[in-house]
Amino acid sequence: MTKTPQHNVSNAERALLVGVGWKRAPRFPGMPAGEQGRVSLAELVELAKSAGAEIVSTVFQVRDSADSATLVGRGKLDEIRAEANAHQAPLIIFDSNLSPVQQRNIEELTERRVIDRTQLILDIFARHARSREGQLQVELAQLNYMLPRLTGKGTAMSRLGGKSGGGGAGGAGGAGRIGVRGPGEKKLETDRRRIRDRVGKIQNGIADLRKQRALRREARNAVPLGTIALVGYTNAGKSTLFNALSQAEVLVSARMFATLDPTIRAVRLPSNRRVLVSDTVGFIRDLPKSLLTAFRATLEEVQEAALILHVSDISNAHHDELDEEVHKILEELGVADRPILRVLNKVDRLTAEERESLQAGGTGKMKHDEGPVLVSALTGEGIDELLRRIDVALPTDPLVSLSLRLPLSQGRTLALIHALGRVLRSEVEDEDMLLDAEVPVSIARRLRLNEYVVEGTSKLALT
Repeated sequence: MTKTPQHNVSNAERALLVGVGWKRAPRFPGMPAGEQGRVSLAELVELAKSAGAEIVSTVFQVRDSADSATLVGRGKLDEIRAEANAHQAPLIIFDSNLSPVQQRNIEELTERRVIDRTQLILDIFARHARSREGQLQVELAQLNYMLPRLTGKGTAMSRLGGKSGGGGAGGAGGAGRIGVRGPGEKKLETDRRRIRDRVGKIQNGIADLRKQRALRREARNAVPLGTIALVGYTNAGKSTLFNALSQAEVLVSARMFATLDPTIRAVRLPSNRRVLVSDTVGFIRDLPKSLLTAFRATLEEVQEAALILHVSDISNAHHDELDEEVHKILEELGVADRPILRVLNKVDRLTAEERESLQAGGTGKMKHDEGPVLVSALTGEGIDELLRRIDVALPTDPLVSLSLRLPLSQGRTLALIHALGRVLRSEVEDEDMLLDAEVPVSIARRLRLNEYVVEGTSKLALT
């Protein structure tokens, strides 16, 4: 079995980072040419730190277009090689996605190990995935990334003689020279076959785990509860907000992609409704499509959610651009039209003037926004208002007001009304309990409360 390299960056490995900006019109008109590349390079620094690298230096270049052979051109590569030599950095990390040819050419010209942005993200995912499915998904993405880059190096991986001229394996020409046929091509094909076999086994394993997850989701859906998914750019504070909402103890870290595996907790809203809230993997610009495909465990929770909380780091100067990247991924997932409640997190980092400007309406609203909620997940500011807004925005399972007369013998039904709804008034009359309550429609239907309604309650709400 081919062993997948789980880590491409070792702890405290010295690394030189290379970023490229483009002179063409930027995607965001407010940014000058090349500025988006500089912002992305700063993000690469955080990614490399999350992978455990020691950043010794960064190199940045602004170009009209990419060099098809080396991305940055031969002259710039000489500068990069000199910088790597000066800092004794054995590793060079490019902020762009390199083709197999570009990566091989850069390694040969710099005499250094070279990885690109995708490979770095895969390395971080491999470090942080904890569940069996997460580990399989990372390995699958790594193998699919490795396959087109699997090439032979040196005589040990090349066929020295082989077939030439018109002769066959033992015929005339070069093929007849004894002792010069190399095993390299066979070795290469053997490795490729082993990788393809491993990919097939992983895909079957993931399919089995998906079936198990679907069964667990069906079990959850047996008790109808609204589902809410937290999404946002990586390091926006989703896990801290998740902990503040659910009183959970999910890992919180300043490093990117600190949490990958989905976590689900029940949360009680002000109306006394219980909902399920899921924490998801953070999004990032140019997220490899192989990872979008692979991390279905997290992304399926987004696709199943009745309401999406889009968490933004309002203290980030480029939060509008990052929000646009999140919206692009939501569109790729086919959930951009789902009800979205925007949450502006980390307001505790803003100055008084910035807060006034924000509250005056300068929030850069996107479509689907009905007004953002300002919170600080760290201090707890705005959490109560967020829960109230979730209660209002949750489109499924609306509350219905009921006047009921229930026999005291229906103790289980009475207990569920108190547990899953909100009782406004109650009194005992003979052997019955009279009460006014607000109950989710799904619970009212499941408990068949229409059999106990008294005059003044509309039965239409329960049909």
